[in-house]
Amino acid sequence: MFLAASIAVFVCFFANVALGAFANSAFLGDVGEMLVLFAAAILFVVAILKREADATEKNNGS
Repeated sequence: MFLAASIAVFVCFFANVALGAFANSAFLGDVGEMLVLFAAAILFVVAILKREADATEKNNGS
């Protein structure tokens, strides 16, 4: 769930950068871009830590 959310937020960031570069019509400003990229990074870290915790629990449970 967190990984899918991270991908969705990153796609939003990428779309903004692409629109700004090619069509000169970015929908987020500098601070908005920073916050969206920060949210994508945080969601990605949460997803990885959750997977690691699940893998550790699975290995210790055997």
